[in-house]
Amino acid sequence: MEGTKRANIKIGARVSIVLKQDQRSGDLTEGVVEKLLTNSPNHPHGIKVRLESGEVGRVKQIH
Repeated sequence: MEGTKRANIKIGARVSIVLKQDQRSGDLTEGVVEKLLTNSPNHPHGIKVRLESGEVGRVKQIH
């Protein structure tokens, strides 16, 4: 499933995100969604979320 649609992402879901500093390398960070930070229903680069670990990034994959 893609992370560009807000409706696909639920709090507590396991996702892979790309952190701001990893955008060039494309390194993914895995974690559990604590909060959805993007308000629009879609975003071309992925919905921005905060993980339970406190890391913030855009969703690339939903597990």
